Amino acid sequence: MSVSVGEIAGFIAAVAFAVLVWRLGGVINKAGAVLDEASAAVRKVSDETLPLITEMTNTVSATNGQIERLDAITANLATMSNNLNALTSLTVATVGRPMLKVASVGYGIKQAMSGKTSGSVTRQR
Repeated sequence: MSVSVGEIAGFIAAVAFAVLVWRLGGVINKAGAVLDEASAAVRKVSDETLPLITEMTNTVSATNGQIERLDAITANLATMSNNLNALTSLTVATVGRPMLKVASVGYGIKQAMSGKTSGSVTRQR
């Protein structure tokens, strides 16, 4: 049995091809394992994210409710401020002006009395 150089070269090529296929199979197997791990990680993140999103939605809804209450309180405070301003104006108009007139009359009487006692007031006609 005689083996030619071409047959030896063919045998070496076949062995090299088999080794190449075997190595590529290992690489593909590892890539598949990496993809499986990535898929599991994405699934885990998705499972943990959905409850967080639900909780965040509930928190935002509660916050919006509190903001609406705060808006109502702010509107009531603005109304109270306007009412207090009107009440102050009414009090000044009702009590302040007559008190000013009484004070003016009192000052006039005081000036008149101080002028009579000192004799410095002269009457002109």
